[in-house]
Amino acid sequence: MARAYDFPEDLLTAQEELHQVAHTLKALYDRLPWSVEPHPGFNDPERWRPRQRPATDGWSEEDQAEVRRLRDRQRELTSTVATHSFWQTLEGPDIVSARTMLKHAHDTPAAGTPVA
Repeated sequence: MARAYDFPEDLLTAQEELHQVAHTLKALYDRLPWSVEPHPGFNDPERWRPRQRPATDGWSEEDQAEVRRLRDRQRELTSTVATHSFWQTLEGPDIVSARTMLKHAHDTPAAGTPVA
């Protein structure tokens, strides 16, 4: 059975925000054109695995600024989580186990919450 860890609230909050920022960033990337800069597109059927991309006007200045803002926040949160003083209270395999459990701390319902 996996050991339960008493994560500090600020660490849990930072990890949850990190998940949210990553999700928001992925959704933004999914809706943006394939190229940051304007590009005429290409069709390369001669490769062993043909590739093609449509022409694009690239990303707007607003989109570029939003990606920068989200990536900066993602780096800040990653640093906050990775260097939190909580990790100094653990040793050896417990560090790996706790880091894995923290990543999924918000995946499961809280104790006493009915499961549908």
